[in-house]
Amino acid sequence: MNEIWQTLAQRAGSELSAQQDASFWRYIDLLLEANQRMNLTRIDSRDAAAVGHVGDALTLLPFLPTGAIKLADVGSGGGIPGIPLAIARPDISVTLFESTQKKAAFLKDAAQELQLSNVTVIAQRAEDLARSGQSQIANRESQIRESFDVVTARALAEMNVLVEWCMPLVKVGGKLLAMKGGKIATELPAASRAIKLIGGGEPRVHPAELPGADYHVIVEVEKIFRTGLKYPRETATIRQKLL
Repeated sequence: MNEIWQTLAQRAGSELSAQQDASFWRYIDLLLEANQRMNLTRIDSRDAAAVGHVGDALTLLPFLPTGAIKLADVGSGGGIPGIPLAIARPDISVTLFESTQKKAAFLKDAAQELQLSNVTVIAQRAEDLARSGQSQIANRESQIRESFDVVTARALAEMNVLVEWCMPLVKVGGKLLAMKGGKIATELPAASRAIKLIGGGEPRVHPAELPGADYHVIVEVEKIFRTGLKYPRETATIRQKLL
């Protein structure tokens, strides 16, 4: 049993089984194997991935509500943090948003190989599905916008862009968990207006406290009121005219 993974699970008041431990290692093997065909990760060893990917994902466990919640992982890439969270919390429903088709195909194959019946992969941009007024996605949008208890994102974009992409997916009373590095000290003040406009409360910054990893944090933003239908804007507009 990997001691780091077990310690991280215990922070959230749970214990990992031998089967979960084996699933984490199998996921790492699938990720590293696929990484030889496509760009999924800069980490190229099992031990480094055990800390930098699986361990990193498990730092979110203490911030997940109990019970059968719905979680979205936006820009999931190789599946971090969504797949490890789905393994650690089989009681939650995890939706992985990944618009790059090859990466989305890997996520679907990995979820099937790992027998993760609680994982759904959507090969589209989450912000497109959250946007109103687009007839071709209207049916799916009604199921996705403001429907998630938790939305996660790791190293996806600057905080003021990330907030506009992700917060429209979060239901009132839910939260965004953004996994960020040292630049958050400057990103967060710049994102304060966007957070307030899109429905977020006061951000709370938590050190990830991951042994053997560089300093990084988890930014927790609660959704306190509904997002206006004009958000999110087109991605090009977001980047050209920040809130």
